[in-house]
Amino acid sequence: MKYDLFIDRDYMVEILAKLLATPSPTGMTDEVVGLVCAELKELDIPFELTRRGAIRADLKGEEASPDRAIAAHLDTLGAMVKGFRLGGRLEVVPIGHWSSRFAEGARCTVHSDGGRTFRGTILPAKASGHTYNEAIDTQPTEWSEVELRLDERVGYEHEVRALGINVGDTISIDPMTEFMPNGFVFSRHLDDKAGVAALLAAARAVTRAGTVLPIDCHLLFTITEEVGVGASAVLHGDVAELVSIDNGTIAPGQHTSEYGVTIAMQDSSGPFDWHLSRSLIDMCVGHGIEHSRDVFRFYRSDAAAALEAGNDIRTALLCFALDASHGYERTHLDSVMALTRLLTLYMQSKPMFLRDKDALGPLGDLPATERDKPAKAAE
Repeated sequence: MKYDLFIDRDYMVEILAKLLATPSPTGMTDEVVGLVCAELKELDIPFELTRRGAIRADLKGEEASPDRAIAAHLDTLGAMVKGFRLGGRLEVVPIGHWSSRFAEGARCTVHSDGGRTFRGTILPAKASGHTYNEAIDTQPTEWSEVELRLDERVGYEHEVRALGINVGDTISIDPMTEFMPNGFVFSRHLDDKAGVAALLAAARAVTRAGTVLPIDCHLLFTITEEVGVGASAVLHGDVAELVSIDNGTIAPGQHTSEYGVTIAMQDSSGPFDWHLSRSLIDMCVGHGIEHSRDVFRFYRSDAAAALEAGNDIRTALLCFALDASHGYERTHLDSVMALTRLLTLYMQSKPMFLRDKDALGPLGDLPATERDKPAKAAE
């Protein structure tokens, strides 16, 4: 029996605000990992760190193997110092895949050696209409066409280097977070920190209710999703099901639910598991959770990285709504709450290898051990 559990909306908002306030471009995730580890300790949820620093937490169930996992990523988009330009400006390249169009005007921080930080703004190379007239409207949208203006008294490369700034320094982009009274949340990096907040809120609901889960459920917080690695090596060897959490895009031609949860049926890596995806849809229908289905053409998640690493697992993708993904992002708390509700129901549900024969179709005639053998651990 699956129950709707009490989900503390205030807690979800509080942890989301903390996550968004913690810079975590891919490659610079120690601080946000520490934040989530402290939260897991507060929730009394055991966890361990992988060699690279991802988090694998464990909600114990009645059965230990095979088991399931839910993944959300802590890393975000960012940038890196590529070189030095005239006037003391910095050449930058992206961390992750995002357009320089959305970097223009961004306030940011350069993180240098020894914990030193320097503030600045990413601007088009031709930033003043008073100087360049109509040429500001014709310059290309390329990372080579933007540069970082430091808020320091510098005009030459040697002066920038004297501050301690080097090629390869990481640049974090200000989130500019706003929580609106009507439930909208504006911020960069909602991808995937809204998903992380939903997963922590769901885990809190389950632990506070004392719910006994049917099987172990691993909570995976990955740190390299934005560069395509993600959940490739964080899985236990006996995971049979993986649900990835990420954003669903609001745009013409898409069918993401702006105020509910979205079940992705396919992304650029291919279709998700037929049975697992439809069981999640059934949970939404049975519990009155606003939801939709969508297909994403230019998109992949932690699930793809896990499969490409050789894990023989069923995968699904659950999404909170996100307008202007990888840009000036916006979601609504109702969507994040709908996702959180579905996660609590999924944690309580029987895994696919324990479902009845009718639910699995022809696969139901096979022994459970043949339908879902433990996945091989990634190298």
